[in-house]
Amino acid sequence: MKAVQYREIGGAPQVVTVPDPEAGPGQVLLKVTAAGVCHSDIAVMDMPAEALRFPLPLTLGHEGVGTVAALGAGVTGLAVGDAVAVYGPWGCGACPKCADGKENYCLRAAELGIFPPGLGAPGAMAEYLVVDDPRHLVPLGGLDPVAAVPLTDAGLTPYHAIKRSLPKLVPGAAVVVIGTGGLGHVAIQLLRAMTAVRVIALDVTEEKLALAREVGAHEVVLSDERAAAAVRELTGGTGAQLVLDFVGAPPTVATAGAVAAVEADVTIVGLGGGRLPVGFGSPAYEVSVSAPYWGSRSELAEVLALARTGALEVHVETYAIDDAPLAYERLHAGKINGRAVILPNG
Repeated sequence: MKAVQYREIGGAPQVVTVPDPEAGPGQVLLKVTAAGVCHSDIAVMDMPAEALRFPLPLTLGHEGVGTVAALGAGVTGLAVGDAVAVYGPWGCGACPKCADGKENYCLRAAELGIFPPGLGAPGAMAEYLVVDDPRHLVPLGGLDPVAAVPLTDAGLTPYHAIKRSLPKLVPGAAVVVIGTGGLGHVAIQLLRAMTAVRVIALDVTEEKLALAREVGAHEVVLSDERAAAAVRELTGGTGAQLVLDFVGAPPTVATAGAVAAVEADVTIVGLGGGRLPVGFGSPAYEVSVSAPYWGSRSELAEVLALARTGALEVHVETYAIDDAPLAYERLHAGKINGRAVILPNG
């Protein structure tokens, strides 16, 4: 089968031919319908050799949907042909966090060498994918697989980040979304569907800000050295009750801290390497700063259920598997407006 692999440190992703996988006991074989392209993949490919915790080559793709092609021995509850989404942050299934459905925070994954597909284990950017356990599959329930595949990360991650702050997101509150690309433009729609807050979107290009307006942002601000002052002015000097930073670079993290209101949440989702110092009086009093990771299995089911109501419309660009390297080039250059999706089987 064809697969998109990261094969050597510092190299570009390549389309290669590898043996077809088979489902072992307790596993499920999927024929992949769609696989998402994500900045996290680029972060992995930018790591030095000493930072990688898994061997190469690596088949990319931690966002995946497909149809069940075969069931390993002992698997029940699924049938060949079922359309499913893959829950990516696999865990041990037995520790207290996994027992609560929070496999994204598995306490033993590192110890046991368990990795998500595409981020250590073979990923979905291939014609077929072996899923380690049927509990990591969620029915699509009639959703368009191409539009749904980004929801497994670009939907689940902001949903988790927003959900934990819902008590603060009362009518009249303001939320700042920094970075309105793949995750950010979904976050804006989630905020509009789940709350009655005022959404202020920040990005560095007018094209991305136009997308933010299109999907529901009330205000847009160019993300530069004047952004913090502009947000403060828009909020009457108060600041935002929640700041979601989907870039995470030092300048955006500094902006996030500067626009946070008293008792606000600053949630750093992006992998840009920024850090926000926290001390008495800076940021504002009682600001909570967090860096969450992905979301729980139950939250993925909730995101898909919300999508079925028509509340979410992910902007996607589709590519054949042979064009996956081009998709990564465009993502790295900031030319993807929304989310890129690879179609491994056409």
